Amino acid sequence: MELGEIIAYNLKELRTERNLTLGQLSRRSGISKAMLSEIEKGGSNPTINTLWKIANGLHVPYTRLMDSIEREITVVRKSELTVQTGETEHYRVFCYFGSAPVRNFELLYAELDAHSSNASIGHSEKTQEYIYMIQGELFLQTDTGSHTLAKGDALVFDSSIGHTYINQTDALIKFLIINFYPAAL
Repeated sequence: MELGEIIAYNLKELRTERNLTLGQLSRRSGISKAMLSEIEKGGSNPTINTLWKIANGLHVPYTRLMDSIEREITVVRKSELTVQTGETEHYRVFCYFGSAPVRNFELLYAELDAHSSNASIGHSEKTQEYIYMIQGELFLQTDTGSHTLAKGDALVFDSSIGHTYINQTDALIKFLIINFYPAAL
């Protein structure tokens, strides 16, 4: 099943489980009814921020919208993943493991092109974001301050606040993100 079909299925399932109309979810998430309908039909490839807004409106982890059934042992190959982009193509995220009933975290690999940035809306309440730098130098701006991370550095913060990933260098940067949901969602 393609990622768009998985998102469509999960969105409809989550919305109907909560007895929400498209209009109610639209008001909760800030995404238009028309866009939500198009996503539910599998006719749209939503951006990362669109998925975050929908997830926040449904009070679920971001990757819950991308959940699929896993086997006992799962091997994930980057070449088989679907890339998600920010508002521009300069920020790319690959979801290796999404949240699941037995897993309350998401493991994402991210790339940010030289001299670019990506703003992320705050995630679900009480969510913690862990970042580990693989390559380059990341400048992270949050609503409460800023931090610079170099290769091998790591950081954790309350990701329910807005934050922006910034690459001020001349080279591509690569980092891992773990979004941890302390309470079962």
